This record gives sequence, C-alpha cells and structure tokens, in this order.
Amino acid sequence: MGFCFLSFSLLLTGAGLLCAAEAGGVRFEVKADRRTGQLIRRAVPVTGRLIAPALVSPEARAAAAPQAKPAESRIHQLVENAANHYNVDPLLVHAVIAVESNYNPYAVSPVGAQGLMQLMPGTARQLGVRNAFDAEENIRAGVRHLRDLQDQYKDDRLALAAYNAGAGAVNRYGWIPPYRETQDYVYKVGKKYGDARRAQAANPVQAAAGSSPPEVAPPPAHRPVEVFTDSEGRVHMRTK
Repeated sequence: MGFCFLSFSLLLTGAGLLCAAEAGGVRFEVKADRRTGQLIRRAVPVTGRLIAPALVSPEARAAAAPQAKPAESRIHQLVENAANHYNVDPLLVHAVIAVESNYNPYAVSPVGAQGLMQLMPGTARQLGVRNAFDAEENIRAGVRHLRDLQDQYKDDRLALAAYNAGAGAVNRYGWIPPYRETQDYVYKVGKKYGDARRAQAANPVQAAAGSSPPEVAPPPAHRPVEVFTDSEGRVHMRTK
C-alpha cells in the first residue's frame, strides 16, 4: 500500500497532472507536496475549465481558437459601403478605426469598448448591434454614430471628442473636454485623417480608385536589456 501511495505521488509530481472537482465557482486541487510527497487538497476559484492539453483534439483546438481577422480588402469595402451610406468621408472612418483598434475586429478596451470602432455595449445596443465583433455590424453602427455626432456638433473635432468621451462631456465643457486621453485621441485621429487626405490629393490615380486605410505604424522595437554585476556584487539591468 505504501509503495502504491509513493508511486502515485511520484506520478503526480513527475507528470504534473492535476485532479480537480468544480463546485459553486470553486475548484478543488489535489497534488503531491514536493518536499514530503503527501497529497494536499486546496480550493481554488474557478476562472476557466481545466483541460489537460494532451487530451484536447486538434479539432477542439481549432474550434476554440480566435477566428481569423477579416481580410483587409473586406474591411476596406465595408468602410466604403458604410461611409457612402451615411455620407462620411471614408478616410475619416479609417483614421478612427486605426486609432481605436488598429484594425483588430476582436479588440476590447479596458472599459469594455468592443470591435473595430470600439463601440461601448450601451451604444451598440442603441444602434441595434447584435454582435459587436462582427466587422460589418460594428463598422456600420460606428459610422452611423459618427455621422450623428457630426450632425449634432457641425465640427469634426467635437464629433471625435464626443465619440471618445461621450456627448455629455462635450456639452458640459462646450469644447473638447480637458481629458488627456480625449485630447490625444482627437489629435491622433486628426493627424491620420489629414495625412491620408494629403496623400490622396498627391496621388489622383489612387484617389480615383477609392480611399485606402492610413498606414498603420509597426509597434516600436524594444531595446535589449543588459544585466551586469558591480564590484560589490549587486545585480543591475539597463537597456543597451
């Protein structure tokens, strides 16, 4: 019996297997203590379903994997369609999408904004959106919302400020609210929009073929970290 217990403990330790039972939002884990070999039972809050990776089939992994991003050409066409329908400059829509989500249809902000045009759940419901992560629904609703704000404020800067901070904040201050995030947002979208318009004006052939999304800058490369020890044995880290 002792041999079986020891073998079972070693099996648990060596293979890293985990026994769990879920009940009422708590998972009970049973695993061997590395020092004594004894089995220890502890409760852990359930944050997701525990599945041994080796037991997940390739089909299940494929089904659980995030869906592929819509092709760039499809997003471009969806922007053109929505912009033409609501009479909004497609270059402005592209600038908003670039700043809001960097063209990631599955983006979620820290405050819960969703999709390409980062619609808040309440706004999405008001606009009749069923799935904010559907590129077509998201773009159409986002462009409609932007058109409504343009009609309300007659100024793209205020429309963008309201898109970011809400109409209530713009109405309260009578101008772009003194929020760093909102001011940066209006500047970034305005700059991308202005750059795209200048590029379009400089290339009439491309302009005749249709608008194109502003170029998305690649993420900045991180500088390598150097680790060294000083004469007193202290370890330091610095970027090269």
